[in-house]
Amino acid sequence: MARKSAPTAQPSVLSIQEALQRANDHWNAGQAEQAEQLCQQVLAVWPGQADALHILGLMAHAYGNLDLAIQHVQQACLAPRAPALYLSNLAELKRQGGDLPGAAAAGRRATALDPHLASAWNNLGVILQEMGELTESVACLERVVHLQLDNAAAHNNLGNSHLRLGDLEKARLSYTRALELNSAYAEAESNMAFLLNELGQYDAAAEAARRAIELNPRLPEAYINLAGCELRRHRPGEALRRLDALLSFAPDHAGALAAQARILWRTDRLERALDAARRAVTAGPNSADTHNALGEILQAASRQDEALAAFETAARLPGGRADALVNRANLLMQLGRLTEALSGFDVVLAERPDFARAWINRAELKRFEAADPDITQMEMLVGGPASFDDRTGLHFALGKAYLDANQPGAAFEHLAAGNHMKRSTFTFDVEAAGEHMRDIARTFTRERLDALAETGQASEMPIFVVGMPRTGGALIEQILASHPAVHGAGELSALEALVGGLDGYPSCIETLGPDRFAELGAAYLARVRPLASGRRHVVDKMPSNYLHAGLIRAILPRARIIHCRRGSMDTCLSIYSKLFTGEQKFAYDLAELGRYYRHYQALTDHWRAVLPAERFIEVDYEAVVEDPEGQTRRLLAALGLPWDDRFYDTRRLAQTSSFAQVRQPIYKTSAGRWKAYASHLQPLLTALGGLAS
Repeated sequence: MARKSAPTAQPSVLSIQEALQRANDHWNAGQAEQAEQLCQQVLAVWPGQADALHILGLMAHAYGNLDLAIQHVQQACLAPRAPALYLSNLAELKRQGGDLPGAAAAGRRATALDPHLASAWNNLGVILQEMGELTESVACLERVVHLQLDNAAAHNNLGNSHLRLGDLEKARLSYTRALELNSAYAEAESNMAFLLNELGQYDAAAEAARRAIELNPRLPEAYINLAGCELRRHRPGEALRRLDALLSFAPDHAGALAAQARILWRTDRLERALDAARRAVTAGPNSADTHNALGEILQAASRQDEALAAFETAARLPGGRADALVNRANLLMQLGRLTEALSGFDVVLAERPDFARAWINRAELKRFEAADPDITQMEMLVGGPASFDDRTGLHFALGKAYLDANQPGAAFEHLAAGNHMKRSTFTFDVEAAGEHMRDIARTFTRERLDALAETGQASEMPIFVVGMPRTGGALIEQILASHPAVHGAGELSALEALVGGLDGYPSCIETLGPDRFAELGAAYLARVRPLASGRRHVVDKMPSNYLHAGLIRAILPRARIIHCRRGSMDTCLSIYSKLFTGEQKFAYDLAELGRYYRHYQALTDHWRAVLPAERFIEVDYEAVVEDPEGQTRRLLAALGLPWDDRFYDTRRLAQTSSFAQVRQPIYKTSAGRWKAYASHLQPLLTALGGLAS
């Protein structure tokens, strides 16, 4: 009897669900090839199978192919019963791809399909945050916190939306809660650093940023926030070093390049700043901040049309419209197109009535009347949850508004509050500053200056416009910059940078040899010559260079120094009523301001006595106001320049805190202004003593 052969073993056939489960298992085990094969087998049997497409989408995203990831997950979401999770993931992928409207649509579909899916509300909240839909973003993220009380990421994201809304206290509570839930949460520490910086707590902000870097040494935002702290503490070199550390491992980080560009610009390295800004735009073409940074630096380079185009591009990108429109309006104001500038600010405020920066800048343009509704609006903002910087700026704007409206009591209440806030952010010893000035005078004696008359560089290119702020330096620069032989470069930090590199200044001057003075002169010229645009002269309008008139004589003996003077009380009142963008530590307390002015007066008296009159030229603001043409002719003659009729015709930017006034014809309303406010200026009068005028 024949034996029956044993039956042949049949290969096992996986069901769709078994194949998908194995694909998931392989993917989770890091076995991407096997996972992909299984998914493709499923799709061969069932084209459009949502779960397989979703897994392929996750894999594509993990391997950096965002477009393919979106394609797969979007196709998965076409399935009739695609779960809310897939739509939520699609929303996040589209956000990463820059399609915020598409991301929001997917996110809303996900939350409608499953109102209890916390991750969907979280993703939608972040998307709306980036779109500037902040109130709705807060509502979404509050749903996440309600669904998952211990979700540290949700608290962190909620803090970000509160921060952008200007509700700093709620932002602080959210970040604090995130850190309570996860003490090693580097992103929350970094965000706390940003918040503390906004609150003016710069040392605490720096500590939080450093903790974030310790927790995650490759977290870019922490380095950027730490650089911001250093900049607020007037340490631009340290800020650049923090950004260099970030760029060493992320050389194309758009935010770092934009921050670097702004610092390079503020330290007079304009060509390097332009290069960094262009790299930032290349790295982040869809970032409003990179285009804003490029616009700011093009503006500084007097490339106005390109700057306007950059701001207009930024205004079309998500999250950057308000800042870009304010930047554009500021540029129009500097160009003298004041009606257009005012309209530009009005557009911003129609869209964002709580945007403090627009109110602060617009106040420079507007003449306020009593009971002006704009004053009411600014009063509401300054009493609300604005940032430290915004509240400080609003106090100064309200001070200006109430002075316009002839309400000095209210004006000086706001000026006192704004000045006090600004003064609280730094330390300053006015008597130490005075002793430093006396050391300078003791070092640069007539005998030493005469001995140094043949040292340095013989260039006549530099013209220094110096003096206390608000003494007409911007007006003098505008007169000079209208001449075809002169370029106005604004307030340059080049000379201060040279002084900062001299160990033990000013006493070290006594031991320097002639070659060193020549080197310093050459270094200064190397910094400013590229700014000349082919002109014979460059104006450096940094007011504080009056401190260094003796050094200028030693390193650039043929340079002219124009000392701008104005009545002491009008000068100090104008200083006290202005929030400066640069470092003017003496400006924010009336008594300190008066004492500082006395030290300044003593030093400039010394320069008058020891410097040649043809090199130390003095111009009185009141005389220019009284006889602008006569004083202009006198000034040009002293500089060896022929008369030119184009005083008001120049298109050069008026890069000064008083640019709106510079662009107007000269009026006499500023002379003797202080007398109307004498009762509010007693600490200043007392400090000035016999110098009050």
